[in-house]
Amino acid sequence: MTTTVEMPLWVLALLIAFAAVTFASHFLFPSVRWFFRKRMERLVARLNTRLTRPIEPFKLARRYDMIQRLIYDPEIGQAITDYAASEGIPENVAFERARRYAGEIVPAFSVWTYFSFAARVARWLCRSFYQVRVINFDGERIEQLDTEATVVLVMNHRSNMDYVLLTHLAAPRGALSYAVGEWARVWPLSRLIRALGAYFIRRRDGDLLYREILAKYVYLATRAGVTQAVFPEGRLSLTGRLADPKLGILKYIVDARDPDGRDVIFVPVALNYDHVLEDCTLLAAAEKSQRRFRVSLRSVFLGVLKVIWIGQSGRRRRYGHAGVCFGKPLPLAGFDGDVQALADEMMRRISAAMPVLPVPVLAYLLLSQGATDRVTLELQMKKLLLESNHSAVYWPRNHAGLALEQAITLLEQRNLIRLDGDKVVPIEREKPLLRFYAASVEHIFAHAASTA
Repeated sequence: MTTTVEMPLWVLALLIAFAAVTFASHFLFPSVRWFFRKRMERLVARLNTRLTRPIEPFKLARRYDMIQRLIYDPEIGQAITDYAASEGIPENVAFERARRYAGEIVPAFSVWTYFSFAARVARWLCRSFYQVRVINFDGERIEQLDTEATVVLVMNHRSNMDYVLLTHLAAPRGALSYAVGEWARVWPLSRLIRALGAYFIRRRDGDLLYREILAKYVYLATRAGVTQAVFPEGRLSLTGRLADPKLGILKYIVDARDPDGRDVIFVPVALNYDHVLEDCTLLAAAEKSQRRFRVSLRSVFLGVLKVIWIGQSGRRRRYGHAGVCFGKPLPLAGFDGDVQALADEMMRRISAAMPVLPVPVLAYLLLSQGATDRVTLELQMKKLLLESNHSAVYWPRNHAGLALEQAITLLEQRNLIRLDGDKVVPIEREKPLLRFYAASVEHIFAHAASTA
């Protein structure tokens, strides 16, 4: 026992390294994990005392545990067996594929990342770029929703800022879980999005096994009362108009509802902007009749520098308003199960609640009337809103003249219009972009004209 043993220095270093790893894995790491777990539990307890919709235990489950729960679910086990038989592959290969699919879908929600980082960044971004206006907001009706029910926010998709805007508005009340497409499945963005509680979905190449696993995850989240946010259009609007709804996620949520358990309540949310940050990119994609579009890193970098250069007050003047309107909630209690009818009704409510902002209205008038003087434009704006009797309207200080001047300034800065004396003249080559903004509200004024 006391005999001196000689060994090479590299062997001694290797032994010390192994001993350190063993000590850390058996003593240090569990203690550190326990310490941070207790801190997180205290943070969640404090947050839940002030949140309208407390954080559900389902969201706090470890990602590894949730993946295991998914792939070992009896229904998923049967789906793996059926998939292996249909594809002619061994079951263990199908099982590993199911594990990979579950790993793609399942988030890794972090309370600190969501409330201490993302919510603050979202608030800063929204307040820096836009003057955010929640229009015709019936706060009491929203607050009176059953706290035990699963709330699903159903929104139109105008911009990638939609995620940021809803995160900012919802943070004082609870945490949202988004369904996010393939575009965000790149490192390090994917890590951040998972930490925010979002789950990834494949829109194009998901096979039957993938869809079974996605449906099971949505089933578990819905049954657990997780507050969700979905875009039934599936993708950003390339034209500015509302697109036909897709039934995928909505169907999964409807199928997950327990008739004898908690209810599911859909809340329509309509979003509109005076300036959509991606408008030129979306318009170019629409002209090419393709959904896939790329944004170069160079343009992103130059855009970020430009945004920083013009400053916060300059950004607000440059990008105008962002309008949000919450429509009448639709509970699933008593629902007959027709998912298509549900989707159509939600899109109808979103359409009826669409915020009317200065730039879309001015774009609509210029396209329909051509070059017009300021006085006539102001009168026409008032007339449009009077005839439409639309409730979700935002004029700065409730003054049509001020709204008109702000809209003129925003469009003139972007060289979409020019001033000829007292006349406002749309620039011919920029009419497609004006049409993009007018399309968001034209259904409101067209309906008013047809009923006049």
